[in-house]
Amino acid sequence: MKTYIALFRGINVGGKNSLPMKELVVILEDLGARKVKTYIQSGNAVFVCQEKETSQLAHQIRVEIKKRRGFDPYVLFMGLKDLEKAIRQNPFPEAESNPAALHAGFLPATPKRPAMKKLESLKRDSERFSLIGRVFYLYAPDGVGRSKLVANAERLLGVPMTDRNWRTVSTIQKMAQELK
Repeated sequence: MKTYIALFRGINVGGKNSLPMKELVVILEDLGARKVKTYIQSGNAVFVCQEKETSQLAHQIRVEIKKRRGFDPYVLFMGLKDLEKAIRQNPFPEAESNPAALHAGFLPATPKRPAMKKLESLKRDSERFSLIGRVFYLYAPDGVGRSKLVANAERLLGVPMTDRNWRTVSTIQKMAQELK
């Protein structure tokens, strides 16, 4: 059995794409997952499962959610080692004391030609960002709601991204470690 972390995007946001976490647990269990735990309503799940190709597992989950709920969510899978590496590589460790302002944007692949100069031109003076492999780190002490950098990051990176604040990243890590 392998520990998986599934990060869903666009679930239960603004009253759209409703998927109660209890139902997500049932879906995952129906697909062979065990010891399923979820965190907050935005679609974070950890579980153990027989080792599977993650693209196949993601497809099965998306098909099942589409069948039951009528929408097809983006889902990104990673292992605990991947998450722990992302935490270790955080280029802004001093920002961990403000976990709501520190974000990790998880990517399915390393961007081939990210528009880093354009990203730099969009950031506020208070914002800092760094792209390390498949993680886009952002420290935004003034919030992300009106940030032009945040609004354009995915497009300028050229790959899908699902973002979590540091509190969520840390909690997911603890939950996944408990499954070992």
